[in-house]
Amino acid sequence: MSEVDDAIAAARASWTRISATEGGAPVRRPARRNQPLGRRLKRIVVADAAILLAALVVGMVMPLGIMGALLVMLLLVAATVLFAVWPPENIAAPPPDKLRTVDLKALPAQTGRWLNAQRPALPAPAQHLLDRIGDRLDTLSPQLGRVEPEGELAGEIRRLVGEQLPAFVTDYGRVPEPLRRVERNGRTPDGALVDGLSVIEREIAAMTGRLAQDDLDNLQTRGRYLETRYGGEN
Repeated sequence: MSEVDDAIAAARASWTRISATEGGAPVRRPARRNQPLGRRLKRIVVADAAILLAALVVGMVMPLGIMGALLVMLLLVAATVLFAVWPPENIAAPPPDKLRTVDLKALPAQTGRWLNAQRPALPAPAQHLLDRIGDRLDTLSPQLGRVEPEGELAGEIRRLVGEQLPAFVTDYGRVPEPLRRVERNGRTPDGALVDGLSVIEREIAAMTGRLAQDDLDNLQTRGRYLETRYGGEN
């Protein structure tokens, strides 16, 4: 966690000096939810593939006929429309100060929703990193059901996902827009944002790996047992 803290602290200090030097109120851009297109398309493809696979299995047992084919087409259209507009655009993102109190299992989804609302105010490289962080949070979310809510690891996850990450992006949003590409002490606020998000993305991936370690060990152990027990020549 120290690498994350150092990156965020350095970025905050740099932006504070820039704001103090120039003065003036920060330029705020209107927040709006913008669900990444790639993630929507992924959900559509998965849903349509599942429908087609189910239709193929049923068709192997009994002929679908015209009505069956029509039903499959309607299901494909319905699934495409559903995942194209879901989640609804009018669901407000939670305020960042509320994220630290969200239930641990719901924290990745809530933080991801808040990050999506910040996308329009961020530079393109940072938006790409938000997509990667969103994917990391999607992977992390189902693992949290087995984490002790009051344990040390849960505290680390809350601190990074529910506090440091939103605070880091919020700090960037307070920097006046004309100063975000002005270099100071070797880097710009835009560059500091991208560097910090990269560190956070790697740390979330590392947390996911630590949570999966027992399952990976069990899989490897069972695989060796199967090879030993059943892999020999009969």
